[in-house]
Amino acid sequence: MSNKKPRTAITPTREDDFPEWYQQVIKAADMAENSPVRGCMIIKPYGYAVWENIQKNFDAMIKDLDVENAYFPLLIPMEFMSREAEHVDGFAKECAVVTHHRLEADEDGKLGPAPSAKLEDPYIIRPTSETIIGDTMARWVQSYRDLPLKLNQWCNVMRWELRTRIFLRTSEFLWQEGHNAFEDEKGGVEDHEKMLEAYADLVENYMAVPVIRGKKTPEETFPGAVSTLTIEAMMQDGKALQSATSHYMGQNFAKSIGIKYQNRDGDESYAHTTSWGLSTRTIGAMIMVHGDDDGMVMPPRVAPYPVGIIPILRDDQDKDKILAYCADIVAQLRAIGIRAKINNSDSRTPDKMWGMIKKGVPVRVEIGAREMQEGTLTHVRRDLGRDSKASCKASEFMQQIQGILDDIHITLYQRAKDFMEQNITEAKTLADMEDLYKSGHKGFVKTPIAVLDDADLARVKKENAITARCMPFSDNGQSVIFGKAY
Repeated sequence: MSNKKPRTAITPTREDDFPEWYQQVIKAADMAENSPVRGCMIIKPYGYAVWENIQKNFDAMIKDLDVENAYFPLLIPMEFMSREAEHVDGFAKECAVVTHHRLEADEDGKLGPAPSAKLEDPYIIRPTSETIIGDTMARWVQSYRDLPLKLNQWCNVMRWELRTRIFLRTSEFLWQEGHNAFEDEKGGVEDHEKMLEAYADLVENYMAVPVIRGKKTPEETFPGAVSTLTIEAMMQDGKALQSATSHYMGQNFAKSIGIKYQNRDGDESYAHTTSWGLSTRTIGAMIMVHGDDDGMVMPPRVAPYPVGIIPILRDDQDKDKILAYCADIVAQLRAIGIRAKINNSDSRTPDKMWGMIKKGVPVRVEIGAREMQEGTLTHVRRDLGRDSKASCKASEFMQQIQGILDDIHITLYQRAKDFMEQNITEAKTLADMEDLYKSGHKGFVKTPIAVLDDADLARVKKENAITARCMPFSDNGQSVIFGKAY
């Protein structure tokens, strides 16, 4: 019997080299590439379409929660950052600073900052917008009648990262950042929890990525926050990826930035604020949770197009008729709200098929002269592969396709959930956890909350490159999840 590995579209495989596999999946799916700007990425149309679908779905969700979109400047005055010491500590080493407002050529014709154009007050390219949004809130909020104030912006931010990886960690990335202000603690805490659940809803019900909902330990809490809630996902290499966070700032941020109002008794009070965000790194999570050794596997609800159609053109005789038949299939799918795309390029049919496989198109449809003549089509599910290949009448496909796409979502979600649950190991003591990781454990370890008070915890975390991911809600704060993380 041959021990030769089966041929895969992506090399290396996940087992051989997971980080390089990840990069090759992105390349093969034509989702993004490194840019000429150090540490930044160019998101290609196929990858950006995924972000647009994430944005569209989450934007609808937060608007149902009465959040309004706004836009704030890219440049933040240095003095704004200086107002909030704890906040600055979290970002100071990652800030890009604008110091000049004009370029000029030197004697050799080389462009550089003009010495005479040095800014008296430098600006910071936003690493996050709490300070400038907080300054705005301080002006907009005068009375309790102005509360709650719920604002969100979709934008880019910059954090000067030393080690970058497309989607997961880049110097510039896209995200949304929500900043809400309330009269009292009750309003702030409820919003804090509600926004985390909105993130979990998005990631699980649209991206098919199961998450652990929980609270960050005091050490991992966002600088200046009273509480940080998180959703943590497990990648196929057993590592954690923090997929979104929601922070309750109490009155700390409002006091530092001046968000105060006349309360119902006529006295002055400081607002209670929340801050919450999700970025393009969720696309990286989706790739690492669902991808296989043949490339990307797209969850249907965020896929650029859930159905891809390949016309099988063996000669030019029926080409126009087959393409017209394919176009009619697309029109019928669009009429029932399903996006579809035809690959009518001059590439060979096998290349078109592998192209859709590598892109992770949820359902691939193949149509040749026989299908056209019989009014049928052949379809294949990406999550199940060739074993799912089936033929049916086009009219039957229209009736079945939504159910097929929903089943793909359920299958992807359950597959990832089973993997995560199988790779969470319980340890009763810190010593037990240390033994697990030293023996090569891949995955999460759940320990009693008392482990956080163990004097040896810092050493174990450092030596094994692990962090406390969260205290899961499911255990009512009685346990902590640890793991290696991106």
